[in-house]
Amino acid sequence: MSQIRGKAVSGLARLSRSGSSPAQGLNAAAHGIRRYSAAAVSGAPLPLEGYRVLDMTRVLAGPYCTQILGDLGAEVIKIEHPTRGDDTRAWGPPYAKYKPESGREGPGESAYFLGANRNKKSLGLSFQHQGGVDILHKLAAKCDILVENYLPGTLKKYSMDYESLRKINPGLIYASITGYGQTGPYSNRAGYDVMVEAEFGLMHITGSRDGPPVKVGVAVTDLTTGLYTSNSIMAALLSRARTGKGQHIDVALSDCQTATLANIASSSLISGKKDSGRWGTAHPSIVPYRAFKTKDGDILIGGGNDRLFGVLCDGIGKPHWKDDAKFKTNADRVAHRNELEAEIEAITQQKTTQEWLDVFEGSGMPYAAINDVQGTLNHSHTKARDMVIEIDHEYCGPIKMVNTPVKYSETQPIVRTPPPVLGQHTDEILSEHLGLSESDIAALKDQGVVR
Repeated sequence: MSQIRGKAVSGLARLSRSGSSPAQGLNAAAHGIRRYSAAAVSGAPLPLEGYRVLDMTRVLAGPYCTQILGDLGAEVIKIEHPTRGDDTRAWGPPYAKYKPESGREGPGESAYFLGANRNKKSLGLSFQHQGGVDILHKLAAKCDILVENYLPGTLKKYSMDYESLRKINPGLIYASITGYGQTGPYSNRAGYDVMVEAEFGLMHITGSRDGPPVKVGVAVTDLTTGLYTSNSIMAALLSRARTGKGQHIDVALSDCQTATLANIASSSLISGKKDSGRWGTAHPSIVPYRAFKTKDGDILIGGGNDRLFGVLCDGIGKPHWKDDAKFKTNADRVAHRNELEAEIEAITQQKTTQEWLDVFEGSGMPYAAINDVQGTLNHSHTKARDMVIEIDHEYCGPIKMVNTPVKYSETQPIVRTPPPVLGQHTDEILSEHLGLSESDIAALKDQGVVR
């Protein structure tokens, strides 16, 4: 199947590849789910259409980066181990189960893999065969971008390092994602998100005030590293347009984690003092600014200045607090944090979360319910922003996915193709890009070079 171009979708749901009727599509739209077709065609090209990416990454940071590039229109060729594939193919349950008529065995496609590998083509290939290395060299010569996340030096023995490939393709933008970078005392250490969160400050400032350090609920360091890498690749493409030269991009989870300490790091650098530790949902220098228990859950309240504190006081039936010397200014409220927060929570527990949401609606004060993930995915605002979509997977049927988040006025990225099954596009890639015949490809499969 040749590359399929995407199209911005209007308020009407697009028909699915399986042939659902307009009525079925509109019914999906009415329930807040956009159904996109893998057979969508476009009038206007997507921002990265015409660029080709050789994706030699697995797990999350790298695949998340290349998925962003794929969403923006790049052709992404994902290189996978011919029998295991990306590590996350086995990270389940849950799995999207195969349709009975799919002809495939096993539990299905893992939700983890599905979440980071849409808009890609899968080529199952073994590095252990010279024929596999030869294929990689030929593909690298035809690609604009290569993204890999192997330990530094690992790919050199296959002549797949940047110095080797720049001789084949001087315009290649080669991005290396590692735990700790290409240099430094930790450069040869394997790094996963949670280890980097621990070593580089994030875990120390995450958790309840008197509790132990905890990791963030999602692999946020992997995700920010993927975002930094995709952004850097696009900057390198702009540079190449001026100079004609590619370059090597060295991205480390540890560096990205340090950078995203943001104002906390700045405060420590300027003061020269230790950070103030964990604050749970609270803020170290604004009161009240945290979650409070309700009759049936929690509500987050942000009284970020004296005026907003006044709005809160009126809303909870304590207007006299606005003139109380202990609470009149933010500095006063910080000094009497424990007393004020206890007083507020005694009141918020008297109503349900929804009742408090109704009280503060339109008040101008920041507030929010604390929802679980299902609550988020089914949230009216999530649906209104088209952040949950449905796409037809050839082997699993309709699957729901989180949509690309950024809205473009002219060339809206969409999910053009579902995440591939292992080796789904091997024949296509080898024939279309490298000109191999059916017999050539069959021979490579017999030798175990490709799947």
